[in-house]
Amino acid sequence: MKALQAIAVLLDYPKVQLYSSLDDIKLYFEKDTSIPFLQKQKLFSFIEHFQSGSLLDWQAYYEGLFDRGRALSMLLFEHVHGESRDRGQAMIDLQQSYKEAGLEIGVKELPDYIPLFLEFLSTQGDENARLWLQDISHILGLLAARLEKRESPYHLLFEVIIELCGAEVDLNDLKEQIANEKRDDTPKEIDKVWEEEMVTFGPENACGQDGMKPSASQSRQAEVPIGFVTDSGAVENQSITTNRSATH
Repeated sequence: MKALQAIAVLLDYPKVQLYSSLDDIKLYFEKDTSIPFLQKQKLFSFIEHFQSGSLLDWQAYYEGLFDRGRALSMLLFEHVHGESRDRGQAMIDLQQSYKEAGLEIGVKELPDYIPLFLEFLSTQGDENARLWLQDISHILGLLAARLEKRESPYHLLFEVIIELCGAEVDLNDLKEQIANEKRDDTPKEIDKVWEEEMVTFGPENACGQDGMKPSASQSRQAEVPIGFVTDSGAVENQSITTNRSATH
């Protein structure tokens, strides 16, 4: 599933390299015979939507969409474990899978960042990639439903991923489940989160303890290799600043 690498780039924070390569990415999808026609149309629609505007507008939109609240977090395990200790162990296990596959990531990188996870899956063969994606299909479906509810073109990318892996996800059912879901990205809700995360002082909260570690949403970006499409239409590895923590 090499297409996952290009989709991963589209899901990452938009930078100059991505914006200037949109035509090449579209060409890559056009030539990929493994992507069905309807899925290609969704990918083209996404690309053309943001290609018609400016990079600054795209960046501002991305930050407003993914960097506020947790409902649309790009961190897989935040949807499963939140900020609990279980999430830490899950990330350790996932990072070990990366190492076994020969993918080394930096100490400040978050292994459950969806673009990084997709890049990893693109190297694991079609069948393995499908199995991994099917395991998290409920999260992908939830993100697709929430994004469509907000009328965001990003729902198209998550739908394509679900369709490519053949997961049985009832998006209509998920849409019904979240129909009355309260948004968590409003100023009022964001303030409430900060109020709930009260800081206390004492030995148990010294640096290095869980209580004083920055949350995923407070981490910063890192320089990591991720593929993007060149003028020839081929995917190659370049050093692109990606955001493992959904802050820029």
